[in-house]
Formats: sequence, C-alpha cells, structure tokens
Amino acid sequence: MSGEQYESVWDAIEDSPAEAENMRLRAALMRALTERIVRLGLTQSRAAELLGVTQPRVSDLMRGKIDLFGLDTLVSMAAAAGLHVELTILEPA
Repeated sequence: MSGEQYESVWDAIEDSPAEAENMRLRAALMRALTERIVRLGLTQSRAAELLGVTQPRVSDLMRGKIDLFGLDTLVSMAAAAGLHVELTILEPA
C-alpha cells in the first residue's frame, strides 16, 4: 500500500486529473438525475419519456453505470428533467 492521499476517489482511480474531473462531473449529474426521478416518484418508463431516452437507459442511470454516459448526454437529460445545470470553473487552491 502506497499511503498516498487523494482529494476524491476519482483522483485515485483515474489516470489523469482531466479524467478524474470528467468522472466527478458525470457522477454529480447522475446523482442529481437519480434524485429527481425518485423525488418525482417516476417509474423508469415515465422517466424515460420525460428524459427522451429508453427505459433500459434509465435503468443504467439508476444503477450508476457511469461508464455508459457522457457529459453531453447527462446535461441534456438534466435539462429535460427540468434541472438547471451550471458550470463553475475555479483556479487550483
């Protein structure tokens, strides 16, 4: 064991800071979408209609299959779900 410390799990498992940041953003969008679907009490079929995707795609989302979703797709799904997505860019600490 190396004893290295990371800010997030993504920093630990991804090969580059860019890949880690991409995964961090995708995870946040997936979490927000999943919470929205649950909060609205939607079935996967109804959520699929709302998001403009298939029911199996919603199933993949709800099961956290992050590798199957790109940022563009998740942003589009979030907008379709009535969520407002903002991007904040910060200088390194």
